[in-house]
Amino acid sequence: MRSLLKLPPMKTCASLLAAFSLALLMTGCLTSPVESSGGMGSVTVINSNPSAIVAAAQAVFPQSGYQLSGSNFPNSISFDKGSNKFANVMWGSFGNPQTIRVRVNINQIPGTNNYRLAPRVFSVSSAGEAGFEDKRPLMGLWSSQFGPLLRQVAEQAGGAGAM
Repeated sequence: MRSLLKLPPMKTCASLLAAFSLALLMTGCLTSPVESSGGMGSVTVINSNPSAIVAAAQAVFPQSGYQLSGSNFPNSISFDKGSNKFANVMWGSFGNPQTIRVRVNINQIPGTNNYRLAPRVFSVSSAGEAGFEDKRPLMGLWSSQFGPLLRQVAEQAGGAGAM
């Protein structure tokens, strides 16, 4: 007896299931709330302002060996730290030490006094030499190492209120 319902081959079913799963996964990633976005190492500062955030960052980062390297107030603040020998081998050359630079982007969450701090990390050659500085973005897990520092910033700057 023949079945009236003819099923597609197993490979086709597996491909359709994989495509559906990927589409479902991608729509879930695109619907994360603003206060939860920002990438690895990002934190939210509750009820604050850019001045309080910058002041807290200037107090927290030097405790871990970072020096202020630049500010684009009220959008970001940057800190530099000399890299280790491994980074010099990976990205530098003999006699050209590397610097690790973290730029903390300060983004206000719309409709609130809350701010999202998102770190972006770079390896910099010839840091501080105008016209000769060369920076390469470091992706992924590099940003996550700044989560603990940014949580300290959030603790210090949180509750400062609007400007």
